[in-house]
Amino acid sequence: LQPLAAFKDKINVFSGFKVFLDGKANGVHFSGCQGTLTGSVPAGGPGNQVGISPSIDTLIAEVIGTRTRFRSLEAACAGNAIHSQSRRTGSVVNPAEVSPAAMYTRIFGPEFTDPNAATFAPDPAVMVRQSALSVVGNERQSFTRRLGASDKARLDEYFTSLRELEKQVDMQLQKPAPLEACKVPAATDLAVIGTEVATVRENNRVFSKLLAHALACGQTNVINIAFADATSSLRKVGGTHTHHESTHEEPIDPVAGYQLQVAWYYDQIMSSYAETMAILDGIKEGDRTLLDRTVLMATTDISYAKLHGLENLPVITVGGANGRLKTGLHISAKGDPTARVGLTLQQALGVPVSTWGTESNQTSKTITEVIA
Repeated sequence: LQPLAAFKDKINVFSGFKVFLDGKANGVHFSGCQGTLTGSVPAGGPGNQVGISPSIDTLIAEVIGTRTRFRSLEAACAGNAIHSQSRRTGSVVNPAEVSPAAMYTRIFGPEFTDPNAATFAPDPAVMVRQSALSVVGNERQSFTRRLGASDKARLDEYFTSLRELEKQVDMQLQKPAPLEACKVPAATDLAVIGTEVATVRENNRVFSKLLAHALACGQTNVINIAFADATSSLRKVGGTHTHHESTHEEPIDPVAGYQLQVAWYYDQIMSSYAETMAILDGIKEGDRTLLDRTVLMATTDISYAKLHGLENLPVITVGGANGRLKTGLHISAKGDPTARVGLTLQQALGVPVSTWGTESNQTSKTITEVIA
């Protein structure tokens, strides 16, 4: 936690929580994140997504992300779009952007409308897109009558995405409200992809800056950053031994009492988290900062890596969600499901839910100590 010391008063640390498997196989490097972020773990062992629920970011986006251009934005710092932990359903993952340059174009490219611009004129290309979407929607009813149940379900997922696209198009045809904190960042040409820690940290820094400005400019209210893949392929510059391999193979130092190389990786990851915090905290919104008006949740897939442990999984939040959360607290549980953290954040951000999770991970017990 030392790299986060500058933000101690804005952080909540949750310890002693766990993910319950309920007799299922531990999908190592996946069950932990899924249990924390979706309140459920897969049936059938590693790689099987049966029974996985939507992740909390998508549930929250259903409430606070419906009037923004992007319902959510995802980034993967180590260069693989499938590293995203954001799920619509068990089988539908919100893919992450791997190139900061492509992310810049997506957010602040030709389709971006500056909310502080003096004039506004709808883009004719957007108007054409709106007409094309209307045609597709009109053909839906006759087409679905010829489908079976599973195909109808898949088509419903498609049309859910289509409706979101229609809403985005509608918003692009309206002049946005001015936002004092909105400043369009300088374009970036950074497109280096790799798993060397220095590269991943730089991608995280640039992604964090772009996503912070996307929040400040009203382009989205929900962001996701995957610092690395679940099995952590991070490696030192010029090295071939990965973070994952070190967690299993490095002996515990007899003097320090822990794995020195693994600790170095932890320091790099947490220092990057602090950089993301600093970027959000550096943007003023009225009498607060963007960080104060946001809540970031950080978690991982396992506790003690050598054993792929799911007990005492660390969860850290930063930011007060615009006064809805108290901060500067350490909440210690005794084996409660990590879903309690997810339920608490959902309620704080306005999701109408009283119970969340499945089987032993299900909970209706919020963490009242952090609710403002």
